Amino acid sequence: DFMEASWDIGEVQAKGIQHLASFVKDKSAFPCLLKCTEVITSAMKTHIDSLELHVEGCTLLLEILSQALEQGVMMALDECVASCLLHTVRKHSENEEFLSSLCTLLMMVSASEVAAENLRKVGIIPDLLSILRRFLPNDEICFSCCAVLWSLAVSENNGDQAVLESAVPVISAVLQKHLQNGVIAESACSALWALSLQGCVTDSDCEPTAALLLDALRMNPERAVLVKNGCLALASLVRLSETAALAILLDSKGSGIELIKDEYHLHFDEPGVAEALCLLMNEMVQYDEVMLDMRSQKMEKLLSEIKLQFPFS
Repeated sequence: DFMEASWDIGEVQAKGIQHLASFVKDKSAFPCLLKCTEVITSAMKTHIDSLELHVEGCTLLLEILSQALEQGVMMALDECVASCLLHTVRKHSENEEFLSSLCTLLMMVSASEVAAENLRKVGIIPDLLSILRRFLPNDEICFSCCAVLWSLAVSENNGDQAVLESAVPVISAVLQKHLQNGVIAESACSALWALSLQGCVTDSDCEPTAALLLDALRMNPERAVLVKNGCLALASLVRLSETAALAILLDSKGSGIELIKDEYHLHFDEPGVAEALCLLMNEMVQYDEVMLDMRSQKMEKLLSEIKLQFPFS
């Protein structure tokens, strides 16, 4: 109440946020803190020039959201809060250290479908792409932004086709830069899967994107989620274009079919990986030339193995 009554006084807002932060460790205060998110974001939006207030507000929101996720509480932040976070991103677009925290906050917020939809509505995607281009070497920013873009791209009410298409080369650049970092590569593969699912990968991008996804699988074979989402992304690309299927067969770094076999044998007890591989193969056999090649590489043997491993799936 005190913060709302003195909304225009920056010092009051900063002290209020600091005082609220003192309750974070008190579990009984959590339900009350949940109701404070709008007051915190309003303070950040009103006092847009105060970096200190923004840092403290962002830190407190991260604490509240972390507790919410731990307790299985999904916070569907409204469009007003989404708009405030966008203003904050734009105000501090050059501040790499603060953006690292802010992008982590956006990632946590976007776990809620409603909040993700609100972030999409206020037009945050171009800003995320701009941040990625500017801070491509930053691990934390790349991981968080790709995760947010995945959440926004899977939204069913997508009216941002052109904007999402422009995200493909940026996320590809992230994946190329961080191929050996399994955590970031996994996040980037998931984002590329969501974009390809929405038909946002142009025909000319299908082949290089497929080759990049194969590289990610080769570099991180032990990561089951990356393998699953990478194969789902490849399946979506193959559905879009035969050139993607041919890129898998004729990859310059080795047979994509052999890679698929290796990945299955590495994760033979993971139903999600097996299902993704089957979906990929199912898309590939839609093309006669590709199917003949797969047959010559004895893919039927692998399918029989999968059928024996998961007889009731």
